[in-house]
Amino acid sequence: MREGVEWAVHCCINLSFISPDRAVPAARLAAFHDLPTAYLNKQLNALGRAGIVSSRSGPRGGFRLGREPEKITLMDVAAAIDGSARAFLCTGIRHQGPAGRIAGPAGHRTPCTVSQAFSRAELAWRRRLARQTIAGLADEVRRANPAAPDHVRHWFDRT
Repeated sequence: MREGVEWAVHCCINLSFISPDRAVPAARLAAFHDLPTAYLNKQLNALGRAGIVSSRSGPRGGFRLGREPEKITLMDVAAAIDGSARAFLCTGIRHQGPAGRIAGPAGHRTPCTVSQAFSRAELAWRRRLARQTIAGLADEVRRANPAAPDHVRHWFDRT
């Protein structure tokens, strides 16, 4: 998973603390975590294509959440940034070299144990991310640091 996923999740949490009517420029979102604006903008545009954020151009333009934080999951964000391709791709090496001769013809008909293990783990990971929402993470931030939402709002209100 690329760092852009982390950046995107943090931006979504920050946007959840701000009025839904307010758009925040990519440069301000980037400055909050000292990130490169151009690269973060690419992540925000990917979130926009997925409907996670919406954008508005012009002097009061920027990004805001495209739907309620309760309806945005970590899996939504991860898929928007990194795509939905499988993390593990079995290349069938068990059929190559001496291992292929040991397995024999039956080995070509049985599922790959390694591939099955990674598939089960990935499915569990995806299900877990699909259960965790931006709203849930924002609540965890509030519990850990009750002043965080106000700090975020005040920081983004500065010009």
